[in-house]
Order: sequence, then C-alpha cells, then structure tokens
Amino acid sequence: MTKTIAGVDEVGRGSLVGPVFAASVIFKKNFDKKKIRDSKQLSRNQRNLLEKYIKKNSIWAIGSASLKEIEKLNILNASLLAMKRSIKKLKSKPSLIMIDGNQLPSMDGYKLKSIIKGDQKVPEISAASIIAKVSRDRHISKMSKRFIKYAWNKNSGYGTKQHLNAIKKFGVTKHHRKTFSPIHNILRPGNTS
Repeated sequence: MTKTIAGVDEVGRGSLVGPVFAASVIFKKNFDKKKIRDSKQLSRNQRNLLEKYIKKNSIWAIGSASLKEIEKLNILNASLLAMKRSIKKLKSKPSLIMIDGNQLPSMDGYKLKSIIKGDQKVPEISAASIIAKVSRDRHISKMSKRFIKYAWNKNSGYGTKQHLNAIKKFGVTKHHRKTFSPIHNILRPGNTS
C-alpha cells in the first residue's frame, strides 16, 4: 500500500466575521509541488489560479465551522472542528495527516502530526491553505454583497482600519463574531443592524 500524506490548514481564525474554513489535500502522483507556496505569500489572482490546479490534481475536501459554533466552542475548538470535518470528507483515507500549527483535532483511527509553520514547510499544507483561503474569501465576498459598507470583499472580515470604522459607524451585523474583543467592546444595547 502506498503511503499517502494529507495536508490540513484552516483560515479565518483572526477574522471578525463569519465561519472558519479548513481544507485537506492529498496530492495525486503527477502533482508539481514546485508550484505551491503558502497562501499568504500569493496575490489573490495567483491563489485563484493555483486553486484550480490543486483541485484538478489532488483529492481535496473543505470543512467549516459556523459563527454559532465559533461563539459556542471558541475559535480554537471551532477551527479544530472545521479541520476534522474536512479530513472526514476526504474520499480516500491518508496514512498520515500533517496539520498546520501546534494543535490537533481528536480523531480516533487517524495518524495526525502537527507542524508549526507547516504552511511554509509542507507543500500539502500550503495547498490546503490556498484552497481554504480561496473558498472562504469567495464565501465572505458573497456575504459582502448585502453589507457593502464593511468592504468584506476586500478585507475578508479582518479588523482593518476601514472595517473597524464601518462597525463604529454602521453597527454590528448578524455575521460579526460577538465574542471577539473589538466587536464585544463596541457592542452596546440596541447597536445591532
């Protein structure tokens, strides 16, 4: 039996808005690893092109944890849940799962290994970070259409100066993570749009 490695990464932990996404990726034999870099080092256009290549040449899956789950479980546990969901959705069970960071989801029957800065060291994790980022950005951009003033299509819900100013001016939306300190601190009774 050939040994298969899956890379797993999450995206959206530091965002103030919406769900957290995770992706799992197993490369097919012909995959060109030289094409892959950590998603943070790529432009949006490069990520979109690479996402197509990765999806075509790998076994991949996306998992997410909702805003409600983030607020109930906390962001770390919600991220681990999103990872677990993406791993379980893979059509093929890998021999080893390499996960970015220093925390692992609890999963019986799977061999897991955490890699600090894995998105910079392991191509499979870098590929997972690209798919997760593109998928989440797409999701947040769709949400953004109804909340144009917050510019989520540009900031992906992260706490940029423009986004924080918009929250102060227009209030907190139903998509904001109310347990996160900037939102938590801004919230006052009757200030929800």
